[in-house]
Amino acid sequence: MDKLIINGGHRLRGSVRVNGAKNAALPMMAAALLLNRGHRLVLRHVPDLGDVRTMCTLLDTLGVRSARDRHTLTLSVEDDRAVRAPYEIVKTMRASICTLGPLVGRRGEAHVSHPGGCAIGVRPVDLHVRGIAALGARITVDHGYIVARAPARRLRGGTVYLGGAFGSTVTGTANVMMAAVLARGTTVIEYAALEPEVQELALLLNAMGARIEGIGSYRMTIHGVDRLHGIDWTVMPDRIEAGTFMTCAAITQGDVVVENVRAEHMTAVLETLSQMGCDLDVGALAVRVKGPRRLKPIDLNTLPFPGFPTDLQAQFMACASLADGISVVTEKIYPERFAHLPELSRMGAQARKYESAAIVSGVRELHGAPVMASDLRAGAGLVVAALAAHGYTEVQRIYHLDRGYDHIERRLNAVGAKIRRVADKVAAAPARETGTG
Repeated sequence: MDKLIINGGHRLRGSVRVNGAKNAALPMMAAALLLNRGHRLVLRHVPDLGDVRTMCTLLDTLGVRSARDRHTLTLSVEDDRAVRAPYEIVKTMRASICTLGPLVGRRGEAHVSHPGGCAIGVRPVDLHVRGIAALGARITVDHGYIVARAPARRLRGGTVYLGGAFGSTVTGTANVMMAAVLARGTTVIEYAALEPEVQELALLLNAMGARIEGIGSYRMTIHGVDRLHGIDWTVMPDRIEAGTFMTCAAITQGDVVVENVRAEHMTAVLETLSQMGCDLDVGALAVRVKGPRRLKPIDLNTLPFPGFPTDLQAQFMACASLADGISVVTEKIYPERFAHLPELSRMGAQARKYESAAIVSGVRELHGAPVMASDLRAGAGLVVAALAAHGYTEVQRIYHLDRGYDHIERRLNAVGAKIRRVADKVAAAPARETGTG
């Protein structure tokens, strides 16, 4: 298993290009299950990530073969009868639950292992199950598997409410949407998630022949069709990766152009960077970020889109640790998502957790230390902090990072970072990983 050794204190300068969005690509890959045998889905700008490879492995067990040519992924349906998503694969990636909707929607039955919890708190799938049940599916749980069966092997339209304790569910909306596109009649999803990745999935499905209205609103109307067809589609840019690179520029007093960015997806992020004192030049497909000599403190609340994304909370907390004053970071999506806080403290950050918030008192400098990534975005936050720290930081368990960032060390080194990837002979191998991030 590898680790990163980061020599901090270097200003980042240059340009870095953002990859396609992992959280858009994964449900799009699952949408291949909606196709008949002999059809194929071509997805372009797909990042080479651990999660993408895991989804390819899962789809292979479900009769969908994958072929990659650089960043183009071709998914071909060779067997449309398989319905079992096995525990051995599902346990390694929570996004595997996205196969539930298309399986029961197209094949009339699904046996998907329950994904369980993850390192950033329990994220139940009850809204997924209730939503698909509202379309007529009979749901049972059999030895840890969610079993869904459609009457007469086809779902029927219905009204589905997806509001939960922490807002609408992103993967739940994707699951119900994919289940409904081939159902008889019309489905109305109330309190649908607004995230760009959900909107992009809906646009993809429409291009495949679905009839979805109200994209980007809390109420989506889906008129069922008899079949879908394959399509060639380019995956949207990854707004979380873009935000991560922007924080790297901000914390190092850098000057970095982040390319392949849709600014309309990042309004809250750009506003927060501006509040911290960054100089921004926002273009059509790129954002130039110039970090100040000293960052300003922030009062940050994570919220569903169009609010500030929870997947950038750790990265901005790293920036707040060097701000000139006291910042308050409140986590309203996953209240337990603060595993990076004690690791930042090892580097000299002054931060304390109070229920679902962290109070961060900015310090003059951070210092390098051995730290451990507990999940994907926590690992990204530690990398951001290490870039500005004095001395060397060892970030262990970077298999988390590799799930969401394609060779992050190479791309940061290209703009002036000093990062080495080396084999970590001490750290234990991962037992399981169930986060999405």
